[in-house]
Formats: sequence, C-alpha cells, structure tokens
Amino acid sequence: MKVLQFTIPVAHDKSVIIDQVELPYHYPYLHRHTEAQITWVQRGEGTLIAGNNMHDYTSGEIYLLGANLPHLFKSSPEYFASDSGRSIKAFTIFFNPDGVLAGLFDLPEMKAFKIFLQQHQQGFKIPDDNFHEVSQVMNAIKNTSGPEQLMQFFNLLDSLLKVNTKVEPLSSYGSIPAITENEGIRIGNIYNYIMQNYSEPITLEDVAMEAYMTPESFCRYFKKHTGHTFISFLNEIRINEACKKLTAHKFESISTVAYKCGFKSITNFNRVFKCVIGISPREYLDNYFKNVKSLSKIAS
Repeated sequence: MKVLQFTIPVAHDKSVIIDQVELPYHYPYLHRHTEAQITWVQRGEGTLIAGNNMHDYTSGEIYLLGANLPHLFKSSPEYFASDSGRSIKAFTIFFNPDGVLAGLFDLPEMKAFKIFLQQHQQGFKIPDDNFHEVSQVMNAIKNTSGPEQLMQFFNLLDSLLKVNTKVEPLSSYGSIPAITENEGIRIGNIYNYIMQNYSEPITLEDVAMEAYMTPESFCRYFKKHTGHTFISFLNEIRINEACKKLTAHKFESISTVAYKCGFKSITNFNRVFKCVIGISPREYLDNYFKNVKSLSKIAS
C-alpha cells in the first residue's frame, strides 16, 4: 500500500515519545512511521483503517499499531463540519524498538517483549479486561519524566504481555514497499473522497477523476496498493457505516439505513451486508440487542 511516510518529532533526550492532541478531527491522511504506537482514543469516533482492513473506533479504546503499519483514524463525517462543535482527544505513546531502544530490546531479559511486538506487527485493540491496567500505566508515563518514565514504559510493556485473550490483528497486510510522499497523498485523498461521499452515488469514473487517472489505470493502482477493488472497498465503507447507524437507533427501519448508506435497493443491501459481515442485517441487530441485554443483566 502506498502511504504517506510520517516522521515523528523525536526529542534528543527521549527514547519514548508522548503525544497528547485535542483537535477538531484526527490527522486526515493514511500514513506510517518507523515507530510502533499505542493510541488511547479519549474522545471521538470514526473508522480506523489499518493496512488493508477497517474497524469502528470510539471513545475509551486503546490500540497497538506496529511499526510501519499504514493507518488512519478517520473521524466520522460530522467532525469535518465547520460548525460541528465536536473535537477529538487522543493520547499516543511512540517508541522504536529498532531505533534508540534497539540495544535494550536485544537484552536477554527483553526477549519476550521483542517477540510480542514481532507477533503483533499488524496491531490489535486492547481487550476490555486489560483496558484499566494499560490506561493507568499510560497515564503514569505521561505524568513522569526521566528514568521513572522509562520504568513506567517497562510496566506498559509488561501490561501488554498480560493480554491473555486471543486478539484479532487489525490488518492482514503483508510487507510494504518503498513509497513516495506524492503517492501517500494520492491514496489518502482517494480514501478521504470515498469515505466522505459513500452515501451518494459514486462511480469508478468519479474516483478515477479525483485521483487524476483513467478508470483502467485507477483499477490497477487501487487493487495493487490496497488489496481491494474499488467496489469492495466502497461496499465495506458503506456496510461499516450501516452497522453504526443500525445500532445507534436513529432510523426507523433497516431499509432507511440502506438508502442512507448509498444502496439503491434493500435486496442489494441485504446481499452485500451478509457478504461483508457474514449475517443478515436483521440477525446483526438481533445479536446486538442480545448482547446489550446480557450486559444489562451483568451490570444489575
């Protein structure tokens, strides 16, 4: 995948970089960097693109992203309205196990941590059972400095090793070739265009024109660098948004959600939904309500 190479500002006296942001919306381009990162979404929601896959994200979630994994926290469309009154808040810790910390990670005592990072290069979401401990240690890192901060970083790695639940990788993407900045901006613009216009009729010609390519060239380019055809990516975006709308209880019927997400017929929506999710929209809703009911019983 051709993505924007992003350089994390590295302080000369720091081996672990801390970044706390409060902005109208997340950084809008697909990008990657040599540092691994742990991001705590403290406020905001949208779609996380990691490698060749996409996932919903919302407030109160923490993600580990491996070094050089292409990613984009794409804020929901309403965040881009000038009068939205919305904002995002995120806390990220960056570290490069092959950079200034390489000698440390080569120590025999650090072997388990090094293997863990290699095994989870494609990233994962921190399970709910581990959220409290991981977030506490992240706060401790933010609130300390010097040697104590580095000690807290070790505690963070230790808390990650305690993740016993089987986690699903965020991406199934393989090795990534060398890239140019212009290519990164181009693929980022393509993603942005599709994600901002998914509810409207979008043709291959529309997107190819946005990328300044012929439709034939665009098809080859998009498939080569994302692993998706244009239609499969558009369908995943639309179904991803449909899932959000179905569980938000803001629409009267499944058919209304289908039309709001760019589908012209309920039959096609049901077919594509089952192809992407594995079950029908009605089954998806039924499962959602069952889970909500179960959680309510546990809470009471």
